[in-house]
This record gives sequence, structure tokens and C-alpha cells, in this order.
Amino acid sequence: MLPQHLKQIRLLMLNDKENLQRTLFRLEQGFELQFRLGPSLQGKKVHVHTNYPLEGQPFNRNKFYALAWSNPTGKEDDSDKFCSLDLKIAGSYEYYFGYGDSEQMGRGYIVVDPVLRVGADNHVLPLDCITIQTYLSKCLGHLEDWPDRLRVAKEAGYNMIHFTPLQTLGESRSCYSLADQLTFNPEFSPEGKSCSWPDVAALVEKLRAEWNMLCITDVVYNHTAANSAWIRQHPECGYNLVNSPHLRPAWVLDRAIWHLTTRVAEGRYKEKGLPVDITNESHLNAIRSVMWQDLFPQVKLWEFFQVNVESTVEHFRGLLQNGTKPDSSKTGGKKGVKIIQDPQYRRYGCTVDMDFALETFRPHSSSPQHVEECCGWMRAKLNDLNKEQHHIVHQHQEQAVSCIVANVVYERLADHGPKLGPVTTKNPMVTRYFTFPYQDMTLEQEMQLLEQPDKMCHFLAHNGWVMGDDPLRNFAEPGSNVYVRRELICWGDSVKLRYGQGPEDCPYLWAHMKKYSEITAQHFHGVRLDNCHSTPLHVAEFMLNVAREIRPNLYVVAELFTGSEELDNVFVTKLGITSLIREAMSAGDSHEEGRLVHRYGGEPVGAFVQPSLRPLMPSIAHAMFLDVTHDNECPIQLRSALDSLPSSAMVSMACCATGSTRGYDEMVPHQISVVKEERLYPKWNPAAVPSSLGEVGPRSGIIAGKLALNKLHQELAAMGFIQVYVDQVDADIVAVTRHCPSTHQSVVTVSRTAFWNPKHHQYGSDVPPMFIPGKIEEVVLEARTVARDAGSYKKDERYINGMPEYTVEIKEHIPLEESAVVKRAGVTSKGRSEFVQEITFQNLTPGSVIAFRVSLDPTAQRMVGVLRYYLSQFSPKYKKGSVADDSVPEALQKPLAQLMSTLTLADLNVLLFRCESEEQEDSGGCYSIPGWETLKYAGLQGLMSVLADVRPNNDLGHPLCANLRQGDWLIDFVSSRLVHKEGPVAQVGQWLAAMFTYLKHTPRYLIPCYFDAILVSTYTTALEATFKLMSSFVQNGSSLVRHLALGSVQMCSVGRFPALPPLSSKLDDVPYRVSPITDEKEQCCVSLAAGLPHFSAGIFRCWGRDTFIALRGLMLLTGRHTEARNIILAFAATLRHGLIPNLLGEGRCARFNCRDAVWWWLQCVQDYANHVPQGHDILRCPVSRMYPTDDCEPCKPGEVEQPLYDVIQEAMQRHLEGICFRERNAGPKIDMHMRDEGFSVTARVEPTTGFVSGGNRFNCGTWMDKMGESERARNKGMPATPRDGAPVEIVGLSKSTVRWLVELHAKGLFPYDGAQVHRDGQLVFVSYSQWDQQLQQSFEAGFWVSRDPHDPNEKRPDLVHKRGIYKDTHGASSPWCDYQLRPNFTIAMVVAPELFTVERAWEALEVAEKKLLGPLGMKTLDPDDMVYCGVYDNALDNDNYNLARGFNYHQGPEWLWPVGYFLRAKLYFAKKLGDDAYNATITLVKNILSRHYTHLERSPWKGLPELTNENGQYCPFSCETQAWSLATVLEVLYDL
Repeated sequence: MLPQHLKQIRLLMLNDKENLQRTLFRLEQGFELQFRLGPSLQGKKVHVHTNYPLEGQPFNRNKFYALAWSNPTGKEDDSDKFCSLDLKIAGSYEYYFGYGDSEQMGRGYIVVDPVLRVGADNHVLPLDCITIQTYLSKCLGHLEDWPDRLRVAKEAGYNMIHFTPLQTLGESRSCYSLADQLTFNPEFSPEGKSCSWPDVAALVEKLRAEWNMLCITDVVYNHTAANSAWIRQHPECGYNLVNSPHLRPAWVLDRAIWHLTTRVAEGRYKEKGLPVDITNESHLNAIRSVMWQDLFPQVKLWEFFQVNVESTVEHFRGLLQNGTKPDSSKTGGKKGVKIIQDPQYRRYGCTVDMDFALETFRPHSSSPQHVEECCGWMRAKLNDLNKEQHHIVHQHQEQAVSCIVANVVYERLADHGPKLGPVTTKNPMVTRYFTFPYQDMTLEQEMQLLEQPDKMCHFLAHNGWVMGDDPLRNFAEPGSNVYVRRELICWGDSVKLRYGQGPEDCPYLWAHMKKYSEITAQHFHGVRLDNCHSTPLHVAEFMLNVAREIRPNLYVVAELFTGSEELDNVFVTKLGITSLIREAMSAGDSHEEGRLVHRYGGEPVGAFVQPSLRPLMPSIAHAMFLDVTHDNECPIQLRSALDSLPSSAMVSMACCATGSTRGYDEMVPHQISVVKEERLYPKWNPAAVPSSLGEVGPRSGIIAGKLALNKLHQELAAMGFIQVYVDQVDADIVAVTRHCPSTHQSVVTVSRTAFWNPKHHQYGSDVPPMFIPGKIEEVVLEARTVARDAGSYKKDERYINGMPEYTVEIKEHIPLEESAVVKRAGVTSKGRSEFVQEITFQNLTPGSVIAFRVSLDPTAQRMVGVLRYYLSQFSPKYKKGSVADDSVPEALQKPLAQLMSTLTLADLNVLLFRCESEEQEDSGGCYSIPGWETLKYAGLQGLMSVLADVRPNNDLGHPLCANLRQGDWLIDFVSSRLVHKEGPVAQVGQWLAAMFTYLKHTPRYLIPCYFDAILVSTYTTALEATFKLMSSFVQNGSSLVRHLALGSVQMCSVGRFPALPPLSSKLDDVPYRVSPITDEKEQCCVSLAAGLPHFSAGIFRCWGRDTFIALRGLMLLTGRHTEARNIILAFAATLRHGLIPNLLGEGRCARFNCRDAVWWWLQCVQDYANHVPQGHDILRCPVSRMYPTDDCEPCKPGEVEQPLYDVIQEAMQRHLEGICFRERNAGPKIDMHMRDEGFSVTARVEPTTGFVSGGNRFNCGTWMDKMGESERARNKGMPATPRDGAPVEIVGLSKSTVRWLVELHAKGLFPYDGAQVHRDGQLVFVSYSQWDQQLQQSFEAGFWVSRDPHDPNEKRPDLVHKRGIYKDTHGASSPWCDYQLRPNFTIAMVVAPELFTVERAWEALEVAEKKLLGPLGMKTLDPDDMVYCGVYDNALDNDNYNLARGFNYHQGPEWLWPVGYFLRAKLYFAKKLGDDAYNATITLVKNILSRHYTHLERSPWKGLPELTNENGQYCPFSCETQAWSLATVLEVLYDL
């Protein structure tokens, strides 16, 4: 078991209704795959099933197991919930998932790569190390000679051999037409000896153990040789005219064409212009006219698709005369007659449905005249239908003619075709589509065989391929017209096999091919799926399962010609294909060949270090990149002999499996035909001379060059050179760099290709110089294809011989000075420790290759090593390539975690966050990336948010990476802003600066990846330090809890100027500092920003209401108790008129214009007392009052102090007494939009109900506080939502406070049980318990809007437009506003649930859910309301009163913080209703929270916004992250 940080874990996010069957996910053995729930599934009871077998169980594709869920945090939110697979077995595995009653709501596949082992010690052969060579087995001779012939592959550096099938071949002698899939080809046995499969096994094992070579062979599932004995005995295994009668018309056409061929061969069409030897266009026209004039009229193919009109009409007449009525259950009253194809495809065998005919043609009466009239209609209809069928067949015939002509053109006229010459029965005009195992007879006699099933079953369809066909469709099955349209490019030596849907459809064939698969898997390490795209998927799936039972680590290779990567993936994922064959020959020039090298593997040079735990990304299939395949045309003919070496070199530099075909390295100048070639491969002889025909040696062709290239390819893969860079130097020269990301060694191979023959193409003599960064350690190899005097090529009769006139001049492992290709090498320096060598070439002729081994400049190499040494404290993956530091700088002597452990959460705010305006207070700012944008934060999070998008995609072209490569500005910015701070933050800055010293000495192209590595290490260490300072709720919490808790660090900071008024000096645990402005000692308490970026600094940072809505979530639940206490007491100091200020303005510029902040403050005092251990002590804490009286100037700290309980009592007494005052400095100086009446503030307790009421229609005293600003729309000075009267949430908050004070007094913790007030000139005592009861009795009577239209409590039934809800206010000056549906009643439900009847509360919550709940937030107004508008645009100024200048701020847009209260209320009342309601609510809550989690993860601000526009749409005017949004969602998780 690997330690967790080394184990590779991939996360696959499941999303509802997401099917990924066409997406390739590749994994290695030893990886863990975790399935996690995407937002659309969180909260649902999801089950995941997979057919990956249980430990010790055999694999069964159709047996699925449910995976068990793990919940690492054991909490009720699903952000971390996962189920996993430990992948130990190679193959293709399927998964699916569903929830509730839905069994499957999404599915996909994973492919686990095999582990290949070679050598006596069984060492691993990585897939990217593979170098394979293909052999046509029939050219190997007797088995005893194979080692001498195969040795050529070993001596040329290959480590895998691909044999074409070793079974008995069919009569065509094609390597892929097998007469018997089970027997070893007897040709391989010398006279008097019988070799068999065990002999093959011994050879394969010898190659594996002694030569370190693996062997694979083809499996051909699609067809068998036409002369296979077993198919004669089991004709049901092919497509014949009995089991596939739809082929009868195609067979008839095929026979007619055969008879045409024989007549043409006999010269009987000469006078019609069609001679035996077809050579020009007029002959082709003659074929066309013969087909149309003679052949089609003779075979009348249309009759197979038509209906017999007379007999059908006769049948219809009989039914009419008998008065037969149509069966309406079948027709459903619909009319229309269609031809029903005869399933047996007899001439005129088609029918029509008589029920539809009777429905369509109804006689007016049963009289003979009317019956005849109907029969006439029917006859006309049938003739029309037959005409349509004739037209369709005519189209088939047109296609057939054009395909036949195209075939003749290719086989007889085309330069690139086989030029077959005159038409004979051996070389027919076109290949036959069906076998005909009988003596020739006339066409008429053959047609009679169609009535004889015992003969028909032996007419078997040949196999072939169809240009541009859908590979997932079987072209021989019913519904396909490929055979009748002659679209098949036919292999006349093979019969297509008919498997059906499963073994029960053709038992013999499945059993036969199963045995074939077992034999192959027993003897070979892998298989190549021949003609994979035409093999039925379910067949290949079954056979590979059989093979993997015998050899679990079966290497599966395939060639796919589907034309689309997505379709390729269908085969790769279902079959578990390991490598797809890719052809360098598909490239038309060196540029395209270079693109293929880049495409098929490796990551970019300087790629980022990826975490071990990361999302599972779709990949492309692993490539087996071949310089030539045995199916390709000869590259020497298509390109030039000189290109063999440089193209091979480019292929060898690809970061994937590579290979070739025997003959390429010996420079055989023609394609070695899999059908016609019968000569033998030469044997290996190290001393072979160039003119030798039966032997080859190191001087033959490019063998010496290929050996060096294959060795290099294997070394690069084994040593971890996984990064690739392809540089097109000029039209013919391509440089490929392979780079090792741990040692930073590179190998650069420069190839000068020769796609055009130098005899006919002028190659330039001036080769541009190259600039290679780093220090060239050696020339690994330099090789040139050169002509030699050894005679010219002459094709040998016995041996497959190559061109003796070329060989390779090669030198290996030489110093640069000894190079014959490089003229000189100058060193230029490009900035500190980045050396670049300029290479000038003198002999880089077409057909040349040179490879350099390059390391970093020695200084840079040491610096990178030391950097990796310091990074290895964070992850062992940096150990490789690390070098211990000789003299450790002071800043790095302590581990970073130790430095971080001394930071406070306020320090961590500086390290991680701080937006532009916060930094500007310190005369700094956030870093701006030229040509892009400014980072969201100056701290690490600003960069981490960008890198989180750049890193997984290795987006090295991103402006951030460009900026890092161009200079040190950003690097210096990160460390210097911290170094300039004091104490522990500066130490972290110094640690970073010391690390950056090493970073700056690494080559610029490596700076982005190491900068990221340093930042990731610092950031993760900072997060660990952060959570250690927080409560156990956060420390043991889920990822979502931690994301939200980070909001506390984001929002709570200490600015350059103190934001809070001073606390009493008698308090303990108050932080102090020396003022950066006055140099005097001052308090430095953290304050809570309302939101970033708009409310983060200066006087607009702190707001009473926002602070106390957010305080419980962001400070109490996260464990920041002392800081929370300090904020509560600081605001208490500013109490005036019995109110807490809304805008704090450090207390001196405070505005007392809101009615709710004091109640939120009181709720926080209660929450603090209840949540914090010994929390009630806060009540006795001294408060240093700024305004002991309403009209005094601000007092100095300590001048007037009183305990907190007295301040609380004052707030309560003032409300009972009644508050009425006019704001100081009223007018445009403090509010440029408000009308004069709005500056009058009132608040009181209604004597009849106990409701806290106040305000007027010109001010807005609650959180919905938008004041009109548009003169144009005439809303300036008018609040959009005055909410005067008694707002529901204030009533709830006051009830919560009064109830709490009653409890406190009873426990002796609060000295007051009520307050004395003046009422009607009398001094009256109002007890808190009496107030509490009054609220309890009045609430539902005053706020509930009943379903009953005659409810006696309802004073204004005319205003009711939503029933079953709670009013938003009580006693508003515009009575209509009382009845508006808004989310505020949910706040009262959370803080004072006792006010609500459970059933009514639930009903109201259901309405709110249906009408107000959005993806992230709550609509602030009922969408059915006439002034609802869900899109907030503060910049829009028009004539619309309800919209101009953002007047609709709280009239529809979806605010986030009320969602927290809605969900908490829902949870509370669901619990009261029982398990069903509670479980359903848990599902809802998880589902909604998952959207917040997704937003948090994706947001560069790492926060939740203030609001969204309707339906969760982004609102550009919103704060990007808002304290109360984060806080209330965190409170939901705490309740869970």
C-alpha cells in the first residue's frame, strides 16, 4: 500500500443524466478511482454500480456490484462523499449510477492498462518503452530458422514482435485469410517433423526471458478463408441465403455479373465495345451500357421488392364481398397502404396489410359496382407502390454501376492500382461477393437453386470493407443494402462470419472462436485486433474477456479507421484496447509528422506538477506510432530512400509506443504484400556484406541507425523523459525535445527529412542555426543516410532483399567537438544562469539525424536541485533530482509549517487574501498581469485561483505564465509585500524570498512550474495552519465547511486605520500594535468587512447590520470567540438613541438610520452567551461608551464605562419608551438622495401587540434599504422598500431577545426583569415576560394570511393575493406592502420558532420554496408581484420608476443570505413533522448547498456573492463575496 500522498487518486464527478460511454478514461494499475457526486446529484440517494470484480472473483461483464459510500467527515453534506475502486486488474470496466427508483441515470467506462513484464527477472516494460516490429509469419520459413530471422529485430533494438497469424492459411495465401483458426500452420514444420503450439510457446518464452522481447499476434474474428473445411460443415456460421434471405437480390446480381465476366473473358462483348483488356474511358462506358441494357433487364431485381398486383386485388375483392371490416384495434382508424417486405425476399413476395387497405378503400355499399370501384382504387395504389419500389431499386442499380466501374478503374487503369490486365476467370471484372461451390451452369439454372435450401445455405457472403461506413453497423445484416449496391470492397478469399447476438445464435462459431482466443492468449503476450472497426463489438468483447481470463495483462492493440476520435473511443472503452496503431505515413510533410509526434503523447516542456489527487481527465487512446505498417505503401516509393532514417528518428522521439515493419530498416523498396509475398526474410549475420541476399547485418540499410534510435526511445521512456516539444525549424527540419521534469535533462533530436527524392527535388544548402538552451553534454548519436558502391537493387527470387546502395554513417556518444554534422557551437548567455548554445550545421544533409543530450547550465542545475530539496518537505515527488544545500540560508532553517504555526488568523488574512482597496490602504495594490487582468487578491489566493485553471490544462501560454517567464516582477511582488510586514508574516515572506532566490536562477521556461510548486506548498501549509486555529466544527468539517470558514479569514482583517472604536482598557485579550501613522500604541482588533470588493476598506467597510448577521457564522462557529466579543463590545460602545449604527464609520461618522441593526446585535449577544463556554461573562464586560447621552460629543475611551447588561437594558427601555429623533447633519452631506422627511427616525413598541414598529415611507430602516436615485424616473429620494410598520424579522428578533432576557433574569444573570416607561403621562413598568407573552399571542393573528377567505383576523381581505404565507410587515403606510411575499419571515422562524404553528409554518415554507427559491439565493419579491424585476442594473437610468438606477435592488434579485434562514427554518419544522419530511428536506438542503459548493470552488474570489439576478444569473453589480452570504450558509451546515 502506497502512502496516501504518493498514491495516485483520480476523481470522477458524476452528474445527473451524463453518459460518458464515448469518453476515454485511462488509468493504471495501483491507481484509486473515486466517484464523487456533482451538484445535480448531491442530496439524492445515489447508488453506483460497476462490473469491476470483487477481490478474488472472476470478471463477468454482466455482473455489477454496488459500491459502498465513504463520508470522510461523517457530516450531512455530500461535498466529500465518495465511493472508490482500487484498480489492480487490467481491462475495460463499466459503471452506472442512479438514484431512487431510477436504476441508470448515467454510465461510462474506465480502461485499466496492463502491466507488461520481460526478462528472466520479470522487470516491467512500460508501454511508452515499446518498440515493435511486424513480421509476415509466412516469410519466416521453418520454425527452427525463426530465431535467426527474428534476431534482426533484437539486433535492431526492438523489444516486441508482432506476428501475423501463425495458423493454417487459406488458398489465397493472404496472411489474414485463415483456413483453420486452431491449427499451427504445417508449412512451418521441416520435412519429417511436426511442430505445434507448444513449440511456439517455447520460442516465445525464449524471446521473453533471454532476449527481453514480448510477442503479440493478430486475432481475426471477422472472417475465415472461403476454403475453410469447417465452414462447409457449418454454413450457418456465415451469411448465406437461408439465414440471410435479404441477400438474395444481391446474390442474383452477383451471379449475373460473374456470367458477364465469363462472356467478356471469351471476347463475346467485343462488338459492343467491351474488349477483354479494359484500358480506357470508352471501355468503361461500354460496361455501363451493358449493365443497363443487358444485365438489369435480365435479372429484374425490382421484383424482389414488389407486390403481385392481381393476386392482391383478388384477395381484397374477396374480403369486400364477404363484408369483412378492418380491425380498428390494429389500424386505430388510420388510413394508408404500404408495402410489407417479404422476409424471404421472393419475387413478387411482398404484401400489404389488408386491415389498412379495408380502412382506406371503403365501398359506399356492398353492391358489385361499388366493390369494383374500390378494387380499381386498390389496383391503382398498388401500381403506384410498385413504381416507387422500382425507383428505389433503380437507385441501387445506379450505385452498383458506379461502384463496379470505380473498381475496374482501380484494379486495371489506375497507376497506384495492381494493373490486373485482361479479364479472366482468375482475374474477373470485379471480385465475386458470394461463394459458389458448384460447377458452372447457366444463369437460368442457377436461379432454380433459389428454391433449394440445401444448396442455398452454401452461398456465403464474402467479407470486405465499406468506404465511409458506420463502424457500429454490421453491413451484412438486414437493413443494409451494401451487397446489392456493390459498395463492398470485397476480399474474395474470405467469408464474413455471422455471430448473431450471442452464443445461442450460432453455438459452433462461438465455441470455435473461443478456443481460438484461448490458444492465442496462452501463447502470446498480446493481440492485435485485425479489422477491429468491422468486428461486432459484442463478439470482440466476449473473446477478449476469454483471452484475459488466461492472460490478465493482455496487451491489446488495434487499428481503427472510424474517422472520428469519439467513435474510436467506443471501441477503445468497450474492448479495453491498450494502444491504437497510428501511422507516420499518414503525414504528407514533415510539419504534419511533427504534429503527430506532439499529438500522440507527453506533456509540454515545463509542465506543472499535478497533485496525486486530482480529477480524472478524458484522454486520447495510447498510441503505437509506427513509421510504417505492413498495410502501408512503401515509403521509399512514396517519399524517398533518404527519408527512412529521419522519419524513424521523429517517430522514435514520440512519447508513446513506437515501431516499424520488417523490411523498412533494410530499405526494401516496395510494399511486402500480405497476399502475394512468398519469399523469405534474410537471417541475421553480424558480418553480412552489402551484396548478401539471404543475410543482413549492422551495415544493411538503416539498421545501425534504428538500433541507436530504439535504444534512445526506450531509455527516454524508462528514465521519465515525459515532456515533449516539437519545433519546425524549416520546411524539412524538425527538432523534437524530450525533457525529464525531475532531473531537467533533455534530449534534442534534429531530423532533416527527405519527403521528396533529391534526384528530382532541390533541397537548400543553407540550414538555419539552432539555439539549444542549456549545456550540451554529448552528441548521443549523429547519423546520415549515405550512398555506397555496392551495386544497385535487384529484386531477389528467394529472399526479401533491400537496397544495397545505401547505408548509415553513424557515431554515438561523442563530444560535440567531434561531430561531423555540427560546424561550431557558440555559447550565449540569456540572463542569469540561462545559457543557450548556438549550433551551426555543416553536414545536415537530407536523410540526416543528430541527437544532443542537454542538461541545465551547472549553476542552474544546482539551484533547481536545491529548490527540489526544499520542496521535498511538502511532497516526496520532489526527492528525485534534489540536491542538499551546502549552507542553508537563515530564512529556510525552520520548516515552513513551524513558521506558519505562529501566525494569527489576522496574519493569515494578509498572507492569503486582501483585495485591491484593502491593499491600497497600505499604499499597495493587487498585481496586474499585463495584457490580461488584475488578480482578485494580493495574497496567495489571488494567484491560486488563476493557477487552479492553468495547472490542470498545462496552459503554459496563459498571460500569467508569460509574465513569469518574462521577468521577476510577480515573484518579487509575492514575497516583498510580506517581508515589509512585521513579525511572523515577515518571516514567511523571508522564507518565500529565499525560495525565490533559487527559483530566479532556473531557466525561464521552468519558472512557471516551480513558482506554482512553491505557491501550492505555501498555500496548503497556510490552510492547514488556518484550520488548526479554528473550531472542531471546522477542523472535522467537510470541504464545503472549510471553504466557507475561509470566508472568516477573507472578511476579518486589521486595516491600516482602526475600524472599530476603542474597547475598555480593563478587558483582557485585546490586541495592540504601534500605529503605522502616529507611532503610538493603539488597539488593533479585527473588523468584519460587509463584502468584497465594494465594502472592504475605509468608512464603508463596517456595517452594524451586516456584521451581526454574519458574526455567528463567520466568527462564533469558526471558534473566533475573543474577536467576536471585541466586535460586540465595540458596537455596544456606539449605542445612541437606543440604536446600533448601520454604517459604523469608526463610531465618529456613524449613522443611526436603521431599525434592525440593534436587534441583530442583541441576537449576537445571545448567540455568544449560548455558544461560547462561559459566554454569559460577556454581560458583565465593561463597555466604553462613546455616546452615554443622545446629544453629547463622542467621549474619550474609558471616560464613561458600564457593563454590557446596562447597555442592553438601555436599548430595550428606549424602544419601550419610543424612539424619535432627526439624524445629525441631515441633508445632502450625509445622504445626497434622501428627502428631508426621511431623516426623521422613529421606533416604538406597539402597546396592543408588542410589535416593534417604526419608520416612514421616506426612509428604509431594514436590510432592504434601496433609496431611489433617478431624477429622470422621478424615484429620487423615494425608498423602493420602506418596510415601515413592524417588519416580520424585527418582530422575530425582538421576541427572541425578550424571551432570552426573561430566561437570563430567572437564572440571576441579568439584573432587569422589565423597564419603566412613560405612557399617557404616567410612569408604567413593562415586564419582559408580559411583553414576551403579548408577542406570542399577537403574532399569528397579525401576520398569518390564512387560506380561509373569511378569516376573522384578516382586516384587509381585498389586498390578499397569496394565501398560506406570513406577511412581510404589519401596519405599513402602504397596506399593500404588508401582503407582499418576501423571504423575511424565515428569519423569524429561525430565531423565534415558538411564534409559529408547525403546520402553518410548513405551508408558508412550501410557498416560499416554490415561488422564491433560486439556484443560489432567494428572490426578494414574489415573481407574481406587479413590481417584480429579477435583474439588477445600477447603471441603467431610464424613465422606468421601478427600475431606474437599480431601484429594484430588493424587488426580485436573488439574495444569498436569506437562503441560509430558509433552509434552517425548513430543517427545524421538518423535524417537527417527522422522518419523511425531514429526509426530504435533507435532500433539498444538500442539493442547494452543492450549488454553493460549486460556486465557491469556481469563484476566483473563493466566496459567495451578495446576490444574483433571476434564476442564478451573474450580476455584475453584486459584491463577488459577501460576509453574510458565507455566514448563513455555514450556519445551515452547523444545524445539519
